[in-house]
This record gives sequence, structure tokens and C-alpha cells, in this order.
Amino acid sequence: MSNATLILGPMRPPFLILAPACALAGISVAFWRMDGQINWWFAILCILGAVAAHISVNALNEYFDFKSGLDARTQRTPFSGGSGTLPANPQAAGYALTTGIIGLTLVAAIGILFTFQRGWQILPLGLLGMLVIYIYTFWLLKFPLLSLLSPGLGFGTLVVMGTDFALTGSYSLTGFLVSLVPFFLVNNLLLLNQFPDVEADRTINRRHYPITIGRKASAKIFVAFYSLTYLAIVMGVLVFRLPYFSLLGLLTLVLAIPAGLSALRYADDIPNLLPALGQNVLVNILTPVLVAIGLFIRI
Repeated sequence: MSNATLILGPMRPPFLILAPACALAGISVAFWRMDGQINWWFAILCILGAVAAHISVNALNEYFDFKSGLDARTQRTPFSGGSGTLPANPQAAGYALTTGIIGLTLVAAIGILFTFQRGWQILPLGLLGMLVIYIYTFWLLKFPLLSLLSPGLGFGTLVVMGTDFALTGSYSLTGFLVSLVPFFLVNNLLLLNQFPDVEADRTINRRHYPITIGRKASAKIFVAFYSLTYLAIVMGVLVFRLPYFSLLGLLTLVLAIPAGLSALRYADDIPNLLPALGQNVLVNILTPVLVAIGLFIRI
């Protein structure tokens, strides 16, 4: 296997589209607030920072999972269990760690730039984001509530609101409301992806909800978070005057409803649950993009 493949594998390239989708939601908020007058070079930097953060957390996750011995026990699926690069190529562990550190360094550099350009108020979000990236695998996954909420905090609250601030110089209620969409969805993404890994994760003392309360109870959380996602979109339009085109995000209900029903029905039947994992990935990518399109439309 070539060095390029060994480096790219732990990044999990097929899944990196999630980061630009979430950053796009933040860009659309700034675009809507500023009547279209935003710095597009800064917008590109925001996307680059989000992708770098995603690469970093993926690579560090692969490194720590390999070092803990978890990879040797995990049954990988197309949507969970890692890339399989390090178990097949143990010599590449150093590449994964280096990739994670470089990604984190790039996030820090972009954060420093925006601190000088927009003000110190962006620092708390940036520092919290970097902390979550580094400790997610070996610490946050030991605490059920933190394990549940930290993915959405990173991709939702921090990416969307951080992007909004980087492009406008201030935080906004609009940014917070839109951030709730990827907040609930990305929490759900990692939650459902933990279902196939329960037995393996238990061996290294992880304590996420599918382990502590079981898959069936966790499926109810999954459905509740889907409900809160779409409620946030509707309330944002009806109560907080987001543009009606933001309701485009509701189109992904055609995927979310069958995914939710499958989670409830097949929580302990992983082979039959796999289509729901794929539907959940699509919901995570398409929903923030559709909401963003709604904010970009100016009529």
C-alpha cells in the first residue's frame, strides 16, 4: 500500500463532506445577516478549518482506537468501525498521529487569524473545539452524556456559530438556531454508528448510551433528536423569522422517518439496521445544506 493511501485512509475521505456542509450552514447565516456582503476568502478559510478539524478528529480517533486494541475487536461496517487502515498496516500509526496533529495545528492557525481579524470573542469556541477534537476518543467516550453531545457541539454549535462570527464579527440568535440542526443530527450520526460497536467498545471501558442503557433505549434518543432537528427548523421560521425557504430542510424527512423507524425496530439487529446508517449519513449532509440554500435565496 502506498504512503499516500496510508495517510489518506485514517482521514476517512468519503465522510469529510460533512464538515463543508456544516460550515456552509454558518456561511449562509452570515450571508443572510449581511445582505450578501461577506468576505468569500474568509468563507473558504472557514470551510478549510472545518475540514481540517474533521480530518484531525478522524485521524486521532483511528490512532487511539488502534493503540487501545479496539480495532482488533471491531466489526467494521461501511459507516462505522473506522477505515481499517491501521490494523492492516500497523506501521502507519505514526502517519495517523501526525495527520491528526497537523490538522489540529491548521485549525489553530486559522483560529488565530480570525482572532486578529474579528476579535478575541472567537477564542472560547476555538479552544473548546480543539479540546474536543483531542480528547474525544480517549476521554469523552467514557461519559455517556459527553459522548452523546460532543459531536454535535463540534460540528453544530462550534462550526456554525464560529463561522458566523468569523464572517460578521458578532454572534447571533440566527447562528445559534441554525447550529441546532447539525447539533442534533451529528449527535445522532455518532449515536447510531455506535450501535454496531457495543460489544467491542465495552471491552475497553467505553460508556456511551448504547452500552449503558442499551440500543433500544438509545434508539428512542435517536428519534427524539431527529424530532428536535425538524422542530428547530420550523420554529426558526415561524417564531424567529428565518426565511421560509429554510423549510427546504424538511425535505430530508423522507430519509429520516424510515431511518428512525428502522432504529426502533432493528436496534439489536445490526444487519437489518445498516440501511438506516446510510440514510442517517445522507440526512446529516443534506439537511444543513438545504437549510443553507434557504438562507442564500434572496427574493
